[in-house]
Amino acid sequence: MTNRQLNLNAFIYPTGHHEASWRHPGSVPERLYDVTYFQELARLAESAKLDAVFFADGPALRTEVKYRPDYGLEPITTLVAMATVTTHLGLIATASTTYYEPYNLARLFSSLDHISGGRAAWNIVTTATDAAAANFGYTEHPEVHERYARAREFVDAAIKLWDSWEDDALVLDKAAGVYADPDKIHRIDVEGDYVKVRGPFGSARSPQGRPVLVQAGSSNDGRDFASTYAEAIFTAHQRIEDAQAFYTDIKTRAAAFGRNPDHVKILPGLSPFIGATEAEAKELQREFNELTIVEYGLGQLQKMGRIDVSRLELDEKVPVELFAGAGDITDNDNSRRLVFAKIVEREQPTLRQLLHKLAGARGHNVVAGTPVQIADIIEEWFTNGAADGFNIMPPQYPQGLEAFASQVVPILQERGLFRTEYTGTTLRDHYGLPRPESQYARELAAAGV
Repeated sequence: MTNRQLNLNAFIYPTGHHEASWRHPGSVPERLYDVTYFQELARLAESAKLDAVFFADGPALRTEVKYRPDYGLEPITTLVAMATVTTHLGLIATASTTYYEPYNLARLFSSLDHISGGRAAWNIVTTATDAAAANFGYTEHPEVHERYARAREFVDAAIKLWDSWEDDALVLDKAAGVYADPDKIHRIDVEGDYVKVRGPFGSARSPQGRPVLVQAGSSNDGRDFASTYAEAIFTAHQRIEDAQAFYTDIKTRAAAFGRNPDHVKILPGLSPFIGATEAEAKELQREFNELTIVEYGLGQLQKMGRIDVSRLELDEKVPVELFAGAGDITDNDNSRRLVFAKIVEREQPTLRQLLHKLAGARGHNVVAGTPVQIADIIEEWFTNGAADGFNIMPPQYPQGLEAFASQVVPILQERGLFRTEYTGTTLRDHYGLPRPESQYARELAAAGV
């Protein structure tokens, strides 16, 4: 028994996180543009008392759409619809600092936070595809350091916009005819190298003060950025040792920035195949892997791993030399390439075996076992300094989430690791995060105004 509680999100990804999920019996790819499908998933996640649902996204059609469904509906809009059928579930949407402007994105997330009663979160990404660049009038995407430099200015501006209304700026005095106090609404006057925003914001402060800030990335630039801004971090690790090293590194960096490490939640991805027996779970995983399409898997490996495997036979061992210079957990320029490199180094797989290893969740930890075995893994990582919780990545929706919610969550609850009821109403409540004060109110108070 422990007072510390797990944080669990359901990572929503079209038909499921296994690349062949849409081909499996029971899958419903025809419903990916049906908002009631996502509302049903939201109700299911809330019935299990999960912290939040999490949406990935990208502003371009993926070239592999021939073999797998694309993201489909825009996530913020979809989450608004999901907010209307839930009362506690957190709502995390991915949006790019490269292809938005601070004001319009701040407005979208502020509206989601108001509409949901304080359940919004922004997964901050910088985007790294030429396809996205072409959709916004650019010939190529900016290089990584420039993207992160813009991201820092962008997030600073968004926070200032959300803070530009002090909490008591909204007066609502009908008798005096005063709706808001202009002295408590502030211009932000941001003049950066990449971002220029005058402000103030057009909306009163939202229920959480500002949405929760989430980040997904473990590269050098990503870890520096996350340690500065992120309140929850989505990361990929295959082994508990690697997760522990990352966890310690991020918490140490956050403390060095003057932040409370407990207010930075580390949430690795976990994709569980669940069966009544371990053999049954592994058989389910094998069924999914048999549905994979080699061309798709090769494309994903070459794009995410940044390697050329075109000369390898499927049953030939993958040379570890292909991943030379991948780095380590606390020093790398591409965290997913590092995950792939470590798999090849440890397991010495054939190309076919590596494709199957990555098919389940793109390098995130895929486990096959009984509900008790899945709960044991979660508890081990949680209690041994590797995670504050997990982004659960079911191989298939809705069946995988149903199995996790009905079979694994009750075990975690029985062990005192996870809530049986919500104790707050906002996502900050669920994550144990404080509601931030407006920086402008704080500055005025410090100045004695």
